[in-house]
Parts: sequence; structure tokens; C-alpha cells
Amino acid sequence: MALSRNRREFVRDLGISAAAVPFVLNLPGLGFANQAKRKQRIVFMFSPNGVVPKAFWPDAEGPLGTLKESLSPLEPFKKQMLTLHGVSDRIRGDGDGHMRGIGCLLTGIELFPGNIQGGSDTPAGWAKGISIDQEIKNFLQKDASTRTRFGSLETGVMVPERADTWTRWNYAGANKPIAPIDDPYQLFNKLYGRAKDQEALASVLDDIKDDLKKVGGTVSTADKKLLDEHAAFVREMEKELKEQKAATAGHAVPKLDPGVRRDNDNMPKISKLQIDLIVNSFAADFNRVASIQYTNSVGMARMKWLGVEEGHHTLSHEPDSNEKAQEHLTKINKWFAEQLAYLAKRLSETPEPGGNGTLLDNTLIVWTNELGKGNSHTMDNIPFVLVGGGLGFKGGRALKYNRVAHNRLLMALAHGFGHHVKTFGNPGFCADGPLTGLV
Repeated sequence: MALSRNRREFVRDLGISAAAVPFVLNLPGLGFANQAKRKQRIVFMFSPNGVVPKAFWPDAEGPLGTLKESLSPLEPFKKQMLTLHGVSDRIRGDGDGHMRGIGCLLTGIELFPGNIQGGSDTPAGWAKGISIDQEIKNFLQKDASTRTRFGSLETGVMVPERADTWTRWNYAGANKPIAPIDDPYQLFNKLYGRAKDQEALASVLDDIKDDLKKVGGTVSTADKKLLDEHAAFVREMEKELKEQKAATAGHAVPKLDPGVRRDNDNMPKISKLQIDLIVNSFAADFNRVASIQYTNSVGMARMKWLGVEEGHHTLSHEPDSNEKAQEHLTKINKWFAEQLAYLAKRLSETPEPGGNGTLLDNTLIVWTNELGKGNSHTMDNIPFVLVGGGLGFKGGRALKYNRVAHNRLLMALAHGFGHHVKTFGNPGFCADGPLTGLV
């Protein structure tokens, strides 16, 4: 504690700029040295309004053959890919299908009663429990060997600014939704906003060392002891700066294209920026858990760059007999698969710091949706596509289940990190334990 007080007084007396002071005082907690043990990571990806089953799901269980149109961009990653047909969100209670679809997707538990009225059914509020991404984050943050600067990053692409049950899927706990950062410039500042302060601090430390040398031979024994403490503090901070620099070696601070406005037509650019930042955050070991949310349940994006003028949600309500709508929905889901493929590609071409393959070898991407099929609002056969080697699941396969509660998949994800939860979400759907067949 004495050293802590001396640091504050020392920084104050130096007259360091206000912007640099918080960095100086908190530097030791900003970064963590690379650990020798394998780093495991997970990314959750959300897209809305269900899928076109005939253009999405493999026909047969077993080794993955040629992928259907919606999943075709993932062909390069087929060996590290699992499709899970027959996993169902069986949570019922308050709220309409879209609300329960997104609010229960990662939490596996009912929504509170509330005053948000959906398109049908009863009104509802927020979810009654923590989401699996935050459960895993909290587990990792408890251990110094897996603790990171942020723990998790919640990102988005064109998520509406309003906060309601349709727009949130990450929960810190019951009644505690987490707003995703869907502005890449805001996300950049969260990750790298102190870079200039670090540079300024390095310069300040050089001046401090020179000053300490000048006065060291002219002060009393007591003051000399204090100066020695300050010198030790300077050496400690220099070491921290070197470790921080080493931790980000090989993945320099990215440069963002300037002036990308947050609007519908810029979704492809925003998606790329967000994915690049997620990959950089993993490479720098800022976090081991991330999520990226495309729009929201009932998302109404108009994907004009695909030649689709209609709103996504409107299209999803068209009957199966409307071949044009089915074609457009297939294009939309193929575009989401392209985003997943880009994320997988970036991870696959980024070496794991310290060896042990690539980031993709140690990361699992979980792509999912609030509905199995948009025009029926079914929560059976929720799309779950897994890509990557982060949890040791055996890829290259299409798995088929029979209306298995998705709670069991959420449990399996936690178990993959060594977090052996007995239940997750509604315990009534967890009696058979974590989902089998993944390894």
C-alpha cells in the first residue's frame, strides 16, 4: 500500500498530463503476459429471422459432403465444421417467438414478465439469467492464468439503438442485458485508445530516470531511500511497457478506414471492421470470449448489395411457395455465412502467439439464430453451425438430434473450457447432461 501511495504522489508531483495519469496508476492491470498453456477462445455470432431449411441443412448425418447454397462459403473450413440439426430452444413462457428466441438463446431460461409487447403472445421483459458467453468469461477471469484485460467483447453490426428484448442476447445476469458495441470506431477506442498515452508515458519515464540520477547524490539518506523506491517504480513501469509491447508483437494496432457511417448500406464494411478488431483483440490476448450480433431479432436490414430490396424480416414471413422470397432469403443467409467465413479465414491466417498453430485452431465460432424458420416462428431446429478447433470438437460432420434442448449445447460449451456446470439456464432441460456427439 505504501508503494501505491508513493506512486500516486510521485505521478502527481511530476505534473504528468491528466490523460496519462490513469494509465500510470493502472498500468500493471492493463495487460497480461502470454501463458504457456493453450489459449481457448469462443466467438458467438447471431443472425436473425431463421433460415431456408432446404438451402441450409445437409441432407444426411455423417461426413459433410458438398454444402448447401446458404453454407457454401464455408467449404474451405469444412474439416473444422459441425452442423447441429435438431437442437431446439424449448424455453416457453412470456414473450413472442422472436423475443424468446433471442432472449433465451444464450441464457437458456425464461423471460421475466414485462411490458414489451411482441407481435403476438404476452408481453415480456429481460431474461432471467446470465448468458453462456458471460458464464464462460467469468469462469476464465477467476483464474490468473486465463484472465485477460477485458474478458469478453460484445460487438454488433447495425444493432438498433433502442434497448428492448428484441435487441439483446448477452446478459451479465438476470435482468442485466449487455449492449453490444456496434460502432467500430468506439470499439477501436476501447481496445487501443490508450496507445498514445503509452507513448507519452515512455517519454516521461526517460525524463524521470535522468532527473533521479541528477538529484540522487545530493539528498539525505531518507530521501535517497524514497528516490530508490521511485527508481524501482520506474523500472517496473518500463518492464510493463515492454511486456505490453511484446504481447502485441506481430499484430500491430490496426488502421481503420475513416468515415464509415453507421447505416444499412454500409453493413458489409462495418462487418469487416468489427471482425478485424475481434481478431486483433484475440491476437493481443485482450479477451478470450467475443460475440458479434447482426441487427436483431425481427431484423429489417435491406441487403441492396445482394440485389435484395425487401426488408429481411418481411421476406422471412413469405410462404415457402414464394420462390423469389426463398431465393432472396438464401442469398441473405449465404451473406451471413460469408461473414463467418471471413472471420474463420482471418483467424486461420493469424499464428497463435508463442506457437501452437493458428488462432482458429484454438477458437470455436458458434453461429446461431433466434428461429429455425421465419414464416413458422418455430424454435425447433435452431441453426447451430460450429467452426474451429477451440474446444476440441470433431469437425467435418453433420450431426442430427431429435429435438434436444439447446441448454445441453450451452452446457457442452462450458464443459469444453473445463467449467463443469451441472445445469445451465432452466435446469429442467439439463437432466441428460451436456450435449453428446461433439467429440
